[in-house]
Amino acid sequence: MEQQNWAISILEDGFGRVRESVEHVLLGLSPERAAAQPSPTANSVGWLVWHLSRITDDHFAALAQVLDGGDAPRGRERTMPLGQVWIDWRNRLGTPYPEASTGYGHTPEQVAAFPHLEPSLLGEYHAAVHERALEILRGLRPEDFGTVVDYRWDPPVTAAVRLMSILNDATQHVGQAAYVKGLLSPHP
Repeated sequence: MEQQNWAISILEDGFGRVRESVEHVLLGLSPERAAAQPSPTANSVGWLVWHLSRITDDHFAALAQVLDGGDAPRGRERTMPLGQVWIDWRNRLGTPYPEASTGYGHTPEQVAAFPHLEPSLLGEYHAAVHERALEILRGLRPEDFGTVVDYRWDPPVTAAVRLMSILNDATQHVGQAAYVKGLLSPHP
């Protein structure tokens, strides 16, 4: 009988909660409201959902690439990891950003340039990212969690730390999206 890997179970639950929250935050939004910024320097709901999905997609692909025998990054170079679902989604979403962009460091002008998309399309992209993330999670072995996947930090980042970082980032951004949605809602 195979012993349950509690770390994977906990991470699946955490990312599942993010998935449910993304569905909830996109519910009832029009493309205009999804792209609306409560102020010129604020992020929109759509941009936040895209960003948390891109980060999840990018970071899981990078983790899988290293665990499959690739080299963990050491310098400040930024390459686009293979295995992202973004390759199949970029043209469908029509974002004006470079292919490898995840939204990290975007200016208010770049956020404002985010297209007016059907929220359901953003939800579909996030669902595809979520399924790919689960596939990678379920393929992890207990010894993978201690593998260094990024040498650009001090201390170097292990797979366990990277997974928690991805989950933390996604949780924060979906909470921000819910807050922005609330700011856009009419008040009684």
